[in-house]
Amino acid sequence: MIRLAIAEDHQSLIDGIKLLLEYEEDISIIGTANDGEALLDIVRLKQPNVVITDIRMPKMDGITATKNIKKEFPKTKILAFTMFDQSEAVEQMLDAGANGYILKNSSLQDVLTAVKTVYKGDNYFDPNINTNSLDTESSSKNKGLLTKRQIEILELIAQGKTSREIAEELFIGTHTVDTHRKNMIRILGLQGKGELMRYALEKKYKF
Repeated sequence: MIRLAIAEDHQSLIDGIKLLLEYEEDISIIGTANDGEALLDIVRLKQPNVVITDIRMPKMDGITATKNIKKEFPKTKILAFTMFDQSEAVEQMLDAGANGYILKNSSLQDVLTAVKTVYKGDNYFDPNINTNSLDTESSSKNKGLLTKRQIEILELIAQGKTSREIAEELFIGTHTVDTHRKNMIRILGLQGKGELMRYALEKKYKF
C-alpha cells in the first residue's frame, strides 16, 4: 500500500490529486499540508512512504522540508511538484534528496504514474523538463569551477565510493550523483569516469 502525503500551498491542486487517487486501491492519502512545517509534522506523525511536495511554500520551502525528511526518514520517496521556470529549484530539490519531479500542469494520470514509479524505487523525471538543462547555467558561468556539492562528491569518489554509496552518505538520489559526475566531466574537460577518478585522486581534497 502506498501511503501518500501531499504538500501544496494551492488547495485546489491538492483537491484535484485527491479526486484522482481516492479510487486507487493501492494508494491511501494519509495527510495534506499547505506549508513545509505542516508537511514535516505529517511525515513525523504518519510516516508516509511517498511525498508530493511543492518547492515554494510558506513557513518552510520544499527544499528544506525534503532535506529534513530525508535525514529522519531516508527511505521516504519524494516527488517535487514544480513549474516550468523552476529548473534551478528542481536541481536544489534533487540535491536535497528528491527522487524525481513532475510539472504542475501534468495530467493527473502522469501524477499517478510518477507516484507509482518512485514508490517502486525508480526515479521519475517529467519528460517535459530536459534533465540536461539542469545545472547548465551555473556551469557555463563558472567554467572549470565546481560547486560545493560537486566537490563533496569528488572527495567521496577519491575514497573509492560508488554512486549509490555517495547518494546514501549525502542523502541524495543515485541519479543526482550520476548527473553531477557527468557535469564534472564536462566542466573539467575530462573524457570519462576513469579520468574523473584519476582527477579526484590527484586533487585529493585540495580545492
